[in-house]
Amino acid sequence: MMNQIKTTLLLTMLTVLLVAMGGAIGGKTGMIIAFLIAGGMNFFAYWNSDKIVLKMYNAREVTRAESPDFYGIVENLARKANMPMPKVYVIPSDTPNAFATGRNPQNAAVAATTGIMRILSRDELEGVMAHELTHVMNRDTLISTIAATIAGAIAMLGNMLQWAAIFGMGRSDDEEGGGGIFGALAMAIIAPIAAMLIQMAVSRSREFMADEGGAKLCGKPKALASALTKLQQAATMVPMQEATPATSHMFIVNPLTASRLASLFSTHPSTEDRVARLMAM
Repeated sequence: MMNQIKTTLLLTMLTVLLVAMGGAIGGKTGMIIAFLIAGGMNFFAYWNSDKIVLKMYNAREVTRAESPDFYGIVENLARKANMPMPKVYVIPSDTPNAFATGRNPQNAAVAATTGIMRILSRDELEGVMAHELTHVMNRDTLISTIAATIAGAIAMLGNMLQWAAIFGMGRSDDEEGGGGIFGALAMAIIAPIAAMLIQMAVSRSREFMADEGGAKLCGKPKALASALTKLQQAATMVPMQEATPATSHMFIVNPLTASRLASLFSTHPSTEDRVARLMAM
């Protein structure tokens, strides 16, 4: 319950930031426009995010006959979790990784790369799929998509505000709350960073919950911990070329991991912390 409240507060903070950015660019009109944009993007993300991301990664739906082991693992876990059977997809990529998508358990899909099936044992793959199904049950994909969408909009508005400040557009210096060019530039820089930090907080808290829920669902926390270690090593050595920052939060490990500095701004908790929590179970 506390985690749900935390997530709601964080998403509210993101929306407030977006509206504030709109206000900085166009006063009250800008605030209204920004609010409508946020609502429109959230509505679009709610209904279409699953289709978009699956198509983006060339995911192909498979049946029990085509991939009996993988399909069987997902089917058994879904039955154990007492949830509808999600659609099962395979992504043609050598980089080991997986994600879940869909707006609710009745319209969900899980996807795994061909690479993950080659390097993980059956128990490890079961742990990964249990993690993903926990995301589905908690509606984490929808929450993360909304957070990423709003944060991306704030970043775009920040770029617009920088140009508006440079060319003297937007609110005047003597208008109450305008802050002048320096205030506008400060908001243009600070707001996107704040939005990114809030988005990371949302995503990291949900990842920890999915690790715990997945470990309980499959009953094999050590197997999930082992899988995370293998996947993190693979992501460091061979980042997924098709991955984008806008969708990286969906994967079980960050597919864009490249350096220790980059991990400070990751939407995922450190693998060491995740493994430590799982081993403590």
